[in-house]
Order: sequence, then structure tokens, then C-alpha cells
Amino acid sequence: MFEVLRKKLNETISLSSEEFEYAKTLFIPKKLRKKRFLLEDGDSCVYTSFVEKGLLRSFIIDDKGNEHILQFSMQGWWAADLYSFFTGETSDYNIEAMEDSELLLITKDSWDLLLKEIPGFERYFRILIQNNLIVTQRRLMDTMSTTAEERYLKLLHDFPDISQRVPQHMIASYIGVTRETLSRLRSQLH
Repeated sequence: MFEVLRKKLNETISLSSEEFEYAKTLFIPKKLRKKRFLLEDGDSCVYTSFVEKGLLRSFIIDDKGNEHILQFSMQGWWAADLYSFFTGETSDYNIEAMEDSELLLITKDSWDLLLKEIPGFERYFRILIQNNLIVTQRRLMDTMSTTAEERYLKLLHDFPDISQRVPQHMIASYIGVTRETLSRLRSQLH
């Protein structure tokens, strides 16, 4: 473990070997089997998680029992309910493994210590959170201003292997359409 994290860090910041070795001591390696939950609605998000291997999905369930997928977190991505993580409040999210996954977990206290002891991590997480905000805003705008077909094609462009890794009903949920609408879209496009 830690190879993918090191690679992702190197894309943004420079760390000495000593700094990286210290950082590793603050993470908790965890294997999460397919269909197991990292976070469930009503629990507090006590970890932010880096995906070394596998695939997670973050979703909510509305009052009618419908799932709404907010994010797929693939290798090299982070997964958490940041509101719950930073405030200690309970989460409305569920985070579930879509595949057997290997994660690196970090608590809020360890995260704070990491930022204090290694300034490069402050820059790394600032850039990460900025990029997350931009992606979230763009996704919101796309949801309001593009067609279902455009959202589907963008998803396939951005994540070419998603349809082999995620069931179609979850792709439909992610792009905000019914299964039937996605089925019609797919038949029109193929």
C-alpha cells in the first residue's frame, strides 16, 4: 500500500522520504470487501479515505427510498462526507465499496497533525478541496443545463471503463435519470 498515494502526492507537491514515511504513520490501511459500508447514514464520518485500489460510491437515500449517487471514488481518489468529517455531525451519506477495495484512512486529529507537521500537505489538501469545489459546481451546472444524453456521454468520456465496473441503474442514478431513460439513451447511441 501507499504506492498510489505517493504517486498522487507527487503530482501536486514534493515531499522528502522522511516526510512521506512520517505521513504513512498517520494513516490506517483498511481492506473493504465489495458491498460493505465505510460510512452509513446517521453515523459520523470519522475518516477521510484515500482509495489505493477499488471503487466506492457515495450516495443518499431520499424520503421515498430512492438512491441518489453523488460520487464514484476510484483508485487515486478520496471519499468522505467532509461536512460530517470537519464538524463531527452525523452524516446523511452512505459510502459503499463497489469492488473489493484497499483504503488509507485518516482521522480528523491525524489530518490536523499532518497539516501542522508537513506544510506540503496543507497545499495538497487546499488544491484538492479547490478542485473538488470546481467539479461539484460544474456537475451542478451540468445537471441543470445539459441533457441526459450529454451527461451520459460526459461520464463515459471522463471514465471510459465505468460501464464495466458499475451497474447501469447506478449510472442512471448518478446522471439523474431513470433506468428506462438510460436504457433508451444507450440504445439510441449504440
